[in-house]
Amino acid sequence: MRRWIVTFIAIALCLTAGSAWVYFSNQKVLAQSFVLSNQVFRAEFSKGVSKDVLEKGEVYVTDDKNARIEADFQLKNNGKSLEISGLSNGKYTLHVDEKFSLGKSKYTFEVQESLPVVHSRGELEDYFKLVMSTRENVVTEETMEMSAAEDKSSGTADYSTTNNQVKGVEEADIVQTNGSHVFVISENKVVINNIENPSNMKQESKIQFTESFYPSQLLLKEELLLVIGQKNMYHTLEATDSAPRIDPDWESMTGVFLYDISNPKAPKLIRELASEGYTNGVRLKGNMLYIVSTIMPRYWAMEENDDMELRPFTYDSKTDKEAQPLDYEQISILPDSLDGNYTVITALNISEPLVNEVKTRSFLGGSQELYMSTESLFLTSAIYKNDEATTMSKRLWGPGQLDTMVYKFSIKDTIVDFVGSATLTGTILNQFSMDEHNGYFRTVTTTGNLWDQNNPSENNLFILDETMNMVGSITGLAKEERIYSARFMGDKAYMVTFRETDPLFVIDVANPTNPKVLGELKIPGFSNYLHPLGEKHLIGFGYETSSIVPVGSKEPIIQTEGMKISLFDVSDFDSPKEVDTEVIGGQGTYSPIQYDHHALFQHNEKNLYGFPVTIYEKEEGQEYSSYKQDGAFIYEITPEKGIVLKASLLNKDNQAQQYEEWGTMIHRLIYSNNSIFTIGMKEMKSYQLDTFKETGVLSY
Repeated sequence: MRRWIVTFIAIALCLTAGSAWVYFSNQKVLAQSFVLSNQVFRAEFSKGVSKDVLEKGEVYVTDDKNARIEADFQLKNNGKSLEISGLSNGKYTLHVDEKFSLGKSKYTFEVQESLPVVHSRGELEDYFKLVMSTRENVVTEETMEMSAAEDKSSGTADYSTTNNQVKGVEEADIVQTNGSHVFVISENKVVINNIENPSNMKQESKIQFTESFYPSQLLLKEELLLVIGQKNMYHTLEATDSAPRIDPDWESMTGVFLYDISNPKAPKLIRELASEGYTNGVRLKGNMLYIVSTIMPRYWAMEENDDMELRPFTYDSKTDKEAQPLDYEQISILPDSLDGNYTVITALNISEPLVNEVKTRSFLGGSQELYMSTESLFLTSAIYKNDEATTMSKRLWGPGQLDTMVYKFSIKDTIVDFVGSATLTGTILNQFSMDEHNGYFRTVTTTGNLWDQNNPSENNLFILDETMNMVGSITGLAKEERIYSARFMGDKAYMVTFRETDPLFVIDVANPTNPKVLGELKIPGFSNYLHPLGEKHLIGFGYETSSIVPVGSKEPIIQTEGMKISLFDVSDFDSPKEVDTEVIGGQGTYSPIQYDHHALFQHNEKNLYGFPVTIYEKEEGQEYSSYKQDGAFIYEITPEKGIVLKASLLNKDNQAQQYEEWGTMIHRLIYSNNSIFTIGMKEMKSYQLDTFKETGVLSY
């Protein structure tokens, strides 16, 4: 392992976070430094080469004994991509003939059966020194927002469940209910409210946390409540003599408190877990809890502080008195990653939360976005560009550029194993840009920039197999636009892009090796979030737009107006239609559903859909919109009737205010039996489900 890192350093003088550029006078190569034995080795050329280079032996591979090896060489992407398969475990060197450079160029890589682990502090120091050497003059691109989702999970109980991305994979939210009680995060406490009598709701108890912990998410599993948030903990360093030393700098940790709520009047803390870093995602599949956090250690200070711990810390109240660094054997280095971040994955079977063992693994490699199916966990890492690559007159990153690394992990009980990785053109914006179906990973990306004529934006769809090898793609969609939302539904993918109009693309992904665009719809506005309504309709939540010509200008600009709900008919895949719309308020109107799918209220049997909203409108004579009111709307949405407003649950007391009141603003809506409940940080209200008449108020 030590020799592997040293070799990596030796050839990494031009590394970016992802792979390494090897420079020739007229040609540039981006190649992998490590691949698993079940994967294909890839190298990217800045200019396409012909098959002659393989036939003439101008590009070839040798083993560690400098002998040429026989393998399956394939050129793809008009000669810009070289793929080599059939390599056994070992060390290899990619050779490029001097025809492409002033002298022969070589790139060393390894094929291994499994991901290498770290064995010592020295190996960690070597890794972080390499990271620091490649961080000079590194610039990043701004990440764009986008929304989409996968099927909502359904339950048999007559009360609300969280709007999850994947059926069978529970996501945490700020509110949970079991039908008789509502659990609400309110500042740094969790309030437990009894709603068995909606006209006489009462606060049954609360869980108060200290200033060192701030709850942000909840999960509920029968009589177990999980409170997730950020916890500040101090590091204890190894003793210099007879006493331990305390690191004066605290680190933020993702904390999970497990409470027995069999008696809601007296919740009982039974276990506490923490992993260093900020929360990237929490998922619950059956009884299996998975916690993913991301941390960047202060490696830049290691030369000044020889005692500084470079490993991430974890804590388990069952076994630890304080946070402890992970064992080196629990740390692996993800291939082709020089982000300098740790991804910490913690797993626990909560069927017996007091007894079962926590398993934690850490991976050196950043994780910006997270997607989890019932079988796999996917993490992404952005590939950064250095100043030299972005300021030259001829860009080094052309259409074949690699902008995102995707890492796949298998999940089975508490075992999380690395499966493989892939580099993809473009940027994966968030978890809803990703999907796994029948063993295939599907994703949409945006590459380029909206207003850059030299590198205009365009959009892509990629499909990878179980070992993360590319099997199908569509590139170059909606040039000079970017993705705002996407939805994968079985054999179809739906994608919304925008710049001046809102094209809704319908893409057939039934054949993973040959995806096809079936239809396209262009309408004003755009959708930030798409939600399925059966198999033939979609509901879009976004904004209306208008085109105006500013004073003194001849060119029109596009500006957002009120919030827009669209009902799309996609029964004819070749010709999708927007069959109904609803526009709420004016410019500035917003709802958390635009960026958080958990804010969507649903009652499937009654076809009801609701969401919190804050309304801004422009009064006569005003140049800009101003705050009017906040609250929530509930609609009945069906293919037959379209979008029908059923309830306007606005806070009437707020009409005289200039701004929304955070404590009484509605953040979530839920239902239980025959009642609907609106939930704010400090107030709950109940309404009859059939008449929407207010029946009770509870302040807490």
